[in-house]
Amino acid sequence: MPGSGDLVERISLGKRGGTEDAYGNTIPGDFEAKFERRAQFIMKPGSEAVLAARLQGQQPVTIIVRFDSETSAVTPEWEVVDLRTNAIYSIQAAADMDRKRQWWTMVCVAGEAP
Repeated sequence: MPGSGDLVERISLGKRGGTEDAYGNTIPGDFEAKFERRAQFIMKPGSEAVLAARLQGQQPVTIIVRFDSETSAVTPEWEVVDLRTNAIYSIQAAADMDRKRQWWTMVCVAGEAP
């Protein structure tokens, strides 16, 4: 797991907004930034599945942030934006992988529509 000095990237985490129509149905809107955090990016090594994803223009990455009440609410319905490069990542899975409530790990893919 990372140390404090490893959190060198800055990300924005956003959730899709929405409005209700006249019938009470929710119409999905654009993603709205909810908060920012320092993060560590770990690019996936070259497994066969990762290489196939790269051929399709997708980049798998693991993003790690500190665990807190806001980050622990992040689910695959959210998106991550790298504030340095403006790359958008779709979240595939998000959990407290080490089970110590210190780090929140998100398995993401760049280049895939959230």
